[in-house]
Amino acid sequence: MARRTQVTARQERLGTELRKLREAAGLKGREAASLLGTDAGRLSQIESGVAGVSEETVRRLVAHYACTDAGLTSALTAMAIERTHGWWEEYRGLLPTAFLDLSELEHHATHCWEVSFLHIPGLLQTEDYARRILGHRVPELPSTELDLRVQHRLARRVILEQPTPYTAVIHEAALRIKVGDRTAARVQLAGTLELSERVHITVRVIPFDLEGFAGADSTMVYVGGAVPQLDTVVRDGPHGTAFIDSEAQLGRFRTLFHRMEAASLTPERSRDFIHTLAKEV
Repeated sequence: MARRTQVTARQERLGTELRKLREAAGLKGREAASLLGTDAGRLSQIESGVAGVSEETVRRLVAHYACTDAGLTSALTAMAIERTHGWWEEYRGLLPTAFLDLSELEHHATHCWEVSFLHIPGLLQTEDYARRILGHRVPELPSTELDLRVQHRLARRVILEQPTPYTAVIHEAALRIKVGDRTAARVQLAGTLELSERVHITVRVIPFDLEGFAGADSTMVYVGGAVPQLDTVVRDGPHGTAFIDSEAQLGRFRTLFHRMEAASLTPERSRDFIHTLAKEV
């Protein structure tokens, strides 16, 4: 297949998973390449996502690597043959690639968990709230790019129109911080409440008065893949967005999420909490 000029996070992930299987099998790149009848350079391009790979080649590699996980094999072959050109492609070349990679990740999600301490999660934000959050940076964004980022964030909410299970654990601080004026705050809280009523959407609140809570550094977006090995954690930092997929890190963030979930109020009590807060604003 032709060499790609742009590699998406999903294409790179396929290559990474194939490399992990090769290394688990104890094979060097040149040894695996010889089994395919190609050279190490070509295999390196496949493992970096620069070169596409066919379903047949994926199955051959998985067999050579002695992988007996049928679910993982099926998921990897599906990634190899998909030719998805989703709604996010209209933003390619206009927004940072991390924005598009997150959208594609959510598109393929089997479930999505989010933990937020300072802001309402992006998928639950109103347009006004999103504009204020995205516009609060130094230096300021040009108005055209800010508009694009707001449009993109609102477009991501398409996942909430699908039956994909979504759980948001939100700290009381995020609910109380008035990103806009009081009217905007009430609209945001009302919108969060409305979404929480949907069958596949769960909103849980961690209140200020919870004793013994020390997990305020656990902000994350945890996106479930077709199999657990293909899960991904997304974290925003001062230098950009990080996509985390190592087995050890995934296990750590699963544990952190379940701790946050266990520390939060039930969905019913959380709705009552947000309703009361909305009346106080």
